[in-house]
Amino acid sequence: MITSKERILVTHVGSLPRGAELSELLLKREEGVSVERAQLARAMDRGVRHVVEKQIDAGIDIGNDGEQQRVGFQTYVAQRMSGFAGESKRRRGRDYEEFPELVEVLMQRFPKRSKMQNAPEARAELRYLGSEAINEEVDRLKRTVQSVHAFRECFMTAPSPGIVSTTMLNAYYDSQESYLAALARELNKEYRAIYEAGFLLQVDSPDLAMDRSMFYRDLSNAQFAAAAEMHVAAINKALEGIPRDRVRLHCCWGNWDGPHVFDVALDLILPVLYHANVGALSIEFANPRHQHEYAALKHHRLPDHMVLLPGCVETTSNIVEHPEVVARRIQEAVDAVGDRERIIASADCGFGTFTGREWVIEPAVWLKLKSLRQGADLASTRLWGRDVEFRPK
Repeated sequence: MITSKERILVTHVGSLPRGAELSELLLKREEGVSVERAQLARAMDRGVRHVVEKQIDAGIDIGNDGEQQRVGFQTYVAQRMSGFAGESKRRRGRDYEEFPELVEVLMQRFPKRSKMQNAPEARAELRYLGSEAINEEVDRLKRTVQSVHAFRECFMTAPSPGIVSTTMLNAYYDSQESYLAALARELNKEYRAIYEAGFLLQVDSPDLAMDRSMFYRDLSNAQFAAAAEMHVAAINKALEGIPRDRVRLHCCWGNWDGPHVFDVALDLILPVLYHANVGALSIEFANPRHQHEYAALKHHRLPDHMVLLPGCVETTSNIVEHPEVVARRIQEAVDAVGDRERIIASADCGFGTFTGREWVIEPAVWLKLKSLRQGADLASTRLWGRDVEFRPK
């Protein structure tokens, strides 16, 4: 895990806006419509290069391909494993059930988007179909980064067994635990391909917080914590053979513009997150519902081997945070952890979680990331007692 003894590094959570042509092709492929392979490859080439260059301009230290090659952060795995078919009947979050007006807004704002509530379900034994797709992604990112000399470090995302299990529901295995075990076994192949390519692996696991108000809404807090422990055990199984200092774990309460009044407290789940065999935790703190939760890090101290990636800009509003706001959030994270060198400034979540459902317009995304960089430089100047300023290449 790259850290710095000189300044606060900057990263983000993964997904970035996709252009219209690429979005259309990804949606068609998901729907089973025939797409010309060469046309899709060219669109992906352009998409990856565009977001890599934009990240460089913004001053991102640890960047990625913006998930330009995937239709959704977790649903894409249905195209890489056999055993998925039909449609899941995934319940919406309590925000959407208690406030149906949100559903109306969602439908009006995003009339054509990738599958979210109706992704395929597991109907047979899961088997990873081979490494061609992940190798193609890895190669495209490598070529692009090398051609423009980008980033101090590259990362690539992959979903946790838990979020796949609660999005693409189980209609085959005899228990949730058995389903998680099968997903962990098969996702290990995706994880290892990313690690062996020399990239940091980011495991996206919003289930560890978000599913308190979705899949596990009928449980008590204690029962949810036990379920989250089971999900973390599956992550650890999927990570076998990968050093924890090459893995970071992302956890959030769901990337939507809603009240979030049913969100679970970080204080409950943070000890569970510490059981993951990872070197860094990515947690949202810019969400107005969770900006106070740095206190949980004082109740439950961050393990010495872990780095914190606090969300310092949020991802569902077009308001661009002032660099001073970012700097203050970074300072609060440093105060909570007690070590400036174990803080890497980040965003709350992705900016393109699902194709066709981007809450933030593209120009504002780059402005937010630039503000993240500027705020990190302000914080660095104050933390190290000397001028620090990012200068783009």
